[in-house]
Amino acid sequence: DVQLVESGGGSVELGGPLTLSCTPLGFIFSSHSVAWFRQAPGQKREGVAAIYTRGGTTYYSDSVKGRFTISRDNAKNTVDLRMISLKPEDTAVYLCVADGFRYWGQGTQVTVSS
Repeated sequence: DVQLVESGGGSVELGGPLTLSCTPLGFIFSSHSVAWFRQAPGQKREGVAAIYTRGGTTYYSDSVKGRFTISRDNAKNTVDLRMISLKPEDTAVYLCVADGFRYWGQGTQVTVSS
C-alpha cells in the first residue's frame, strides 16, 4: 500500500518560517507530480503548491506565491514545502498529494499565531 507521511508541522509566530516534508512509503516521487493542499476549518481545501516531473515546473497559488517554495529531493525521495513570512491565515492542516489526486497523506497541522 502507498502511504504519504507529512512531517514538520507545528506552531509558529507571525512572520516565522516552517518547512514541511512529505515522505512516501511504497512509492517513488521522482516519476510523479506532487502537491501540497491545505484545509482550514470551515474553508474549502486549497491547493497551494505543486511540482511536476517535466523540468521541475512548479505551481503556487496566489495566496502563497513568493512565500512558499516546493522542492523535491529525488535522492531522499521527499518533497518539501518551505514556508516563510507565515501569516495567521496560513493556519491549516497541510496535506501531501501525489500522482494527480490518487494518493493523499493524513496531514500535518500548521498554526500561525499573531
